Amino acid sequence: MAGEQLRVASGGLSQKRSFLPLDSDPWFRYKSSMIDEIVSQLGDKADDLLRHECKTVDASTLHLPGPDWVERIFTSTDRNQRVLNNLQRMFSTGRLGNTGYLSILPVDQGIEHSAGASFAKNPRCFDPEGIVELAVEGGCNAVASTFGVLGMLSRKYAHRIPFLVKINHNELLTYPNQYKEILFGTVEQAYDMGAAAIGATVYFGSDDAHREIQEIAEAFALAHELGMATVLWCYLRNNEFKQDDEDYHLAADLTGQANHLGCTIGADIIKQKLPENNGGFKALNTGGSSYGKLDERIYTELTSDHPIDLTRYQVLNCYSGRAGLINSGGASGMNDFAEAVRTAVVNKRAGGMGLISGRKAFQRPMAEGVKLLNTVQDIYLCKEVTVA
Repeated sequence: MAGEQLRVASGGLSQKRSFLPLDSDPWFRYKSSMIDEIVSQLGDKADDLLRHECKTVDASTLHLPGPDWVERIFTSTDRNQRVLNNLQRMFSTGRLGNTGYLSILPVDQGIEHSAGASFAKNPRCFDPEGIVELAVEGGCNAVASTFGVLGMLSRKYAHRIPFLVKINHNELLTYPNQYKEILFGTVEQAYDMGAAAIGATVYFGSDDAHREIQEIAEAFALAHELGMATVLWCYLRNNEFKQDDEDYHLAADLTGQANHLGCTIGADIIKQKLPENNGGFKALNTGGSSYGKLDERIYTELTSDHPIDLTRYQVLNCYSGRAGLINSGGASGMNDFAEAVRTAVVNKRAGGMGLISGRKAFQRPMAEGVKLLNTVQDIYLCKEVTVA
């Protein structure tokens, strides 16, 4: 079969390669090693996560990521052409370009977690250029950070990698600490620096949620008017979500409802933490209390205890996947590579759109951070990791 041409995609660019015997083609060896590395990182969880069949919400009922994502989903919406252009730019950038999946580097922890606590492991990231360079070198679709970080470098980098400006934060210098998201700039500022998108957090369930919902709904409407895409961090925050030694901040039913509310206020993409349990509505409706509304089919038909099924319920609440679900990578720890691989496998197999992983990457030297980002991206490039 010598002389035949095999077209492959790498980093969003198509190129021709001669067809070689499978044991000598370096591209084949690379692709084959991807699934081997994924299996190795998953360890004893590999079989359960890679072979799981979802019998709750069928994948055929969802709008799944693909190269035609923007055209297929957003041409029927009220978003104007400039929003579609910026969305397409994000989906066409980096190693996952033109796959329908996203790998975003988020670094706003300097405000919420203190710069010292966030960057002590890698002081290079006190300099905004260290953050943007990591996103570029790591092959990300976009870099998400603060007005200060991205504004400091916009003329040098905004045309090289899509900017996602995080417009609100919970600053933890007020004493005692409060959990309230406040704006740190305007939508117009993000537009002026050439941002492709804005991002924001709403603490759903908090005593400040009503203000945050109204404020961010207005900000997202203006962003769309100006042609920018919108990404919402749909986080839960309420001490009462901890019941009888069980923490329901990451319950599938509650986070799913937060996702649904996020779509309602105009988010194009939803950022959510991976679910760890379920039954939040049930737990909060005990002892004569009345909280929210539930249907038993949430637990008997639409979810199971499996992490992929729990995450699929999050996707279902993102308008059946019309708003892409990206899960957060979580804090840095002892087994960052294995944890990042697991999160990405669960997200992809559930029907999600990608990962937004920060601390696991930027709290490392550049080469290690790039390797972690590429390891996550490889899961979305690996055809053997399928939607369950």
